[in-house]
Amino acid sequence: MSPYNGLLHEMVSTTPTQYWNDSCSTEELQYAIARGATGATSNPIIVFNVLKKEMPLWRARIQQVIAQNPTWSETQVSWQIYQDLAVNGAKQLLPLHESTQRRKGRLSIQTDPAFYNNRDAILQQAEYFHGLAPNMQVKVPATQAGIGMVEEATYRGINLNITVSFSVPQVIAAAEAVERGLRRREAEGKEIATLTPVVTMMVGRTDDWLKVVVKRDQININPEYLEWCGVACFKKAYQIFQTRRYRSRLLVAAFRNLYHWKEFVGGEMTLTIPWEWQVKYNESGITLAPLMAEPVKPEIINALYQIPDFRRAYDEDGMKVEEFDTYGATVRTLRSFIEGWHNFVAMIRDVMLPNPDIA
Repeated sequence: MSPYNGLLHEMVSTTPTQYWNDSCSTEELQYAIARGATGATSNPIIVFNVLKKEMPLWRARIQQVIAQNPTWSETQVSWQIYQDLAVNGAKQLLPLHESTQRRKGRLSIQTDPAFYNNRDAILQQAEYFHGLAPNMQVKVPATQAGIGMVEEATYRGINLNITVSFSVPQVIAAAEAVERGLRRREAEGKEIATLTPVVTMMVGRTDDWLKVVVKRDQININPEYLEWCGVACFKKAYQIFQTRRYRSRLLVAAFRNLYHWKEFVGGEMTLTIPWEWQVKYNESGITLAPLMAEPVKPEIINALYQIPDFRRAYDEDGMKVEEFDTYGATVRTLRSFIEGWHNFVAMIRDVMLPNPDIA
């Protein structure tokens, strides 16, 4: 069987829908690139899992960093390895980046999740990460502080991926901030052709949160409808982006079910798919169909609309920017990303200070 066979390769070959590998793992990225992936992404949880999976490939590099920097803390060593993992992924994508006039083939690297409430810290780290490789895309959160730095970062020529986003209000706020930055560059005659801003909606985490709300508040609803929360929000956001001609490209993340792939096929957007789901999709045998333009059934929307936090995520004016940080899905995701970073540091600690209780 040709390595180029599979439904995902068919999708990118016959529709405007692109996909990225949701990991900077060397093995996973090679699989994805061979099947048409045009980018990749990382975050603290992803990088932790990559290092856990590929520690034999990285142990010597970790030991080298420790030896060359004997006074560094485990946190400093961790940030260096975090960057090394991202740069390694970017190198694998560089040929695609160069062959597409710098429009594709980017690696998304996430800023420190603990900076979620510090605009200047996010901006400073974003600018630094931007310079790590010619094809780096920097992930910043759709929090109040994160949205607050998007215009300036875009104006400075930083390719952004605005993430930690679960709702129509968040992606619109992100896209509007990008547009302000692009217009400032255009007004000064600065280059924008190679700026490829991305706005992410983590549809699976939207579903996760609303399932928690339904259980917590004892809301009676068909459980199957809860698999459509993120899909409904994303499809609404997509129509708004198309109508307003935002120059940011929408991206789907946090896959939980088959809908999170097949319902978006045919759209001018990107899917960032974990390797496990890529294999499932490629081997599913389903008939590929462009369903992006198909609306979610009205009875599903009407049922979901009884959930207050669905309305906040679905309605264009459901939340103000200052409410983004306290939305349940945002809080849960930031906490998990911060925990993922601490787990990553703990793994580095085990190399720096091996546990003497373990033979």
